[in-house]
Amino acid sequence: MRFSPAARVLFVVMLLAAPLAVPAAAQTAPDPAPTFSLLPDLNFGGEEEDYALPIQLLLLLTVLSLAPAIIILMTSFTRLIIVFGILRTALGMQQSPPTQVIIGLSIFLTIFIMFPVIERVNEDALKPYLAGEMTQNVAMERASEPVKRFMLAQTREKDLMLFMDMGNVEVFDSEKDVPLHVLIPAFVISELRIAFQIGFMLFLPFLIVDLIVASVLMSMGMMMLPPVMISLPVKLLLFVLTDGWYLIVESVVRGYMGG
Repeated sequence: MRFSPAARVLFVVMLLAAPLAVPAAAQTAPDPAPTFSLLPDLNFGGEEEDYALPIQLLLLLTVLSLAPAIIILMTSFTRLIIVFGILRTALGMQQSPPTQVIIGLSIFLTIFIMFPVIERVNEDALKPYLAGEMTQNVAMERASEPVKRFMLAQTREKDLMLFMDMGNVEVFDSEKDVPLHVLIPAFVISELRIAFQIGFMLFLPFLIVDLIVASVLMSMGMMMLPPVMISLPVKLLLFVLTDGWYLIVESVVRGYMGG
């Protein structure tokens, strides 16, 4: 059976979200009635029993409800959307680029940055699981490994230790042992810190332009003229001449790829 790209992406999201969902209870009735399985057969060699239909529906709805949080909090989307939002404010344009454009650009850049992780999840967990070569629990564990590796590479040790101390989590031997409930908040605050640092560096040159324009207008006695009417074209010209979008996107993306 061949799956469309959209179906594969949905399966990847489900595999990534499943470790965060509430574990479903297995059906233990002595003589269960035949049930329709929403997921591939989970009974491999009699070791595990298939989930009942209501439990599968509950698990599926839980995974789908967690999908936006996964995209926002477990990927590069947080840093990108904050940087682009600060950039728009620094330029002095509240509606341009539109919010839909900023969100769309952030999503596609997130897909580009996370593509190696998604590809690894597809090869190590999704394909073997759909082929019936591994159980659901093993697929979840293998799917979480590249995601944990990505988040650990972007998480400060100080932030990770903070949540380990507050959660009374002992030192782990490998990245596989890092619990997601500790790693995700540490990754998020690390991303917020870096995003605001980049935002400050973007804001500074535009702030200097605003100060220069305001000082020149005051020295000329043109206090009734709003400085933004003069500074906005100047900032746009400066941004275009320096090829601002190229520089910003390159610096943010290379920050994840280590190049």
